[in-house]
Amino acid sequence: MQNATLIGIDLGKHSFHVHCQDRQGNALLRKKFSRSQLATFLSTCPLCTVVMESCAGAHYMARTISVLGHQVKLIAPQFVRKRTA
Repeated sequence: MQNATLIGIDLGKHSFHVHCQDRQGNALLRKKFSRSQLATFLSTCPLCTVVMESCAGAHYMARTISVLGHQVKLIAPQFVRKRTA
């Protein structure tokens, strides 16, 4: 995770899906976390940009994550691509 420059988080009620990328856009990690696991994971990551869809709980999470030193960006829902698997 030393090369991660961008972390995308899909916020859910009880679980959070995390996607990490390097500068070239290569996927480094795709994983599901609980709320406590996410806080632990982000506290051990090097400082980077964290991106989330703007929703009711996103502002609380943004404040929590920015305290850890990460730069947080919220994206309007119409610009978030739906998950295709």
